[in-house]
Amino acid sequence: MSTSQPTPATASVRVPASLLDRYQAVRRQTETLCRPLLPEDTVVQPIIDVSPPKWHLAHTTWFFETFLLGEYLPGYRVYHADYAFLFNSYYNSLGSRVNRADRGTLSRPPLQDVYAYRAHVDEHMQQLLATTDTLPAAFSTVFELGLQHEQQHQELLVTDIKYILSTSPLAPAYQPLPAALQGAPARTLPLQWLSVPGGVHRIGYEGTGFCFDNEQAPHEVYVADFSLQNRLVTNAEYIEFIEAGGYQDFRYWLGEGWDLVQAAHWEAPLYWVRKDNGWHRFTHSGLQPVNPAAPVTHVSFYEADAYAHWVGARLPTEQEWEIAARHFAPRAANGTFVESGLFDPQPVSPDADPAQCHQLLGDVWEWTYSAYHPYPGYERAAGALGEYNGKFMINQMVLRGGSCATPESHIRLTYRNFFQADKRWQFTGIRLAK
Repeated sequence: MSTSQPTPATASVRVPASLLDRYQAVRRQTETLCRPLLPEDTVVQPIIDVSPPKWHLAHTTWFFETFLLGEYLPGYRVYHADYAFLFNSYYNSLGSRVNRADRGTLSRPPLQDVYAYRAHVDEHMQQLLATTDTLPAAFSTVFELGLQHEQQHQELLVTDIKYILSTSPLAPAYQPLPAALQGAPARTLPLQWLSVPGGVHRIGYEGTGFCFDNEQAPHEVYVADFSLQNRLVTNAEYIEFIEAGGYQDFRYWLGEGWDLVQAAHWEAPLYWVRKDNGWHRFTHSGLQPVNPAAPVTHVSFYEADAYAHWVGARLPTEQEWEIAARHFAPRAANGTFVESGLFDPQPVSPDADPAQCHQLLGDVWEWTYSAYHPYPGYERAAGALGEYNGKFMINQMVLRGGSCATPESHIRLTYRNFFQADKRWQFTGIRLAK
């Protein structure tokens, strides 16, 4: 969560006027995502992984209030004394908080009060940004982290809203089916294998802009020659695995995955149901037929790994993924991001330039066969912000590339996302290696 050449914390930096514009744009985007919801929708928490939209709205606001206004705006007084207990997420350094599984019990404060809280903090952030010529360099670092943190919660809002609405027997639509999805191509690029030379490669963030601390400590890695698929695995390809009995054959599964499949009675990706002799899935536009050409999504690491074994391939390591992404220099414009408003991964047009459209950024987060561990030389920051990434570096797998719910300005080739192997409510998908 810093730049590659940090300014000493004791120095002062001039605050560009553009920071206020960026702040306001990010904050508006969060509220835009919540606008189609009913107040009742914003309180629901069907599973522990999903937070109520009202909580997201308040938590991101608490972050700016706690780490910026309380620290840098003289005389600032917190909006409500109890909000730190209600809307702290996991910062043990900042005191006790509501249990994560109990966020759905917070019928109070009402939604209108949460929006009033946001307006209050926005007003004082505007005062801080507009009336201060210089601030300590540490302010710029934490301010940028606050914006990136809110963008992370925008992605969570998209995926959490989908899960919340999917649990209703009415299968309500968040939005009408976008016109672009009504004519989505039923074909995609032919499958090819991209050869990547082995040897010693350097990975990790070395730019001058923002990155999270888990991307730092760039270092050399050695890999053998390998190949990577030129696109994501499609629904049609995954349906072949389903129809071949992949969910009923233990030979393709890791032991933990096989136990989970049997206990949870999984037979397809999350949101999929059989209807009218075909596969349908719940989307932000309600129940829709599965597009065979679109990337398969909402699969766990266990499912991705089982599919790879069934095909006779494997998942790439995160080192291989980043090396290949650097080698083929993907352009973010080729992917589907949250700005599209589609909230659904899209197939690559079969008429696209195969040298430019590898789907390495956007559409779905790609499972890798790499555990989420610190890079060599990683150092956890001191204080509460040191809890942001470092304490989660155990029992999780790395995902790369961003998804259709990710803000385009938020993603990088070095971005390391991470989830436990059983999670599939995020837009997670598959790319094979060998």
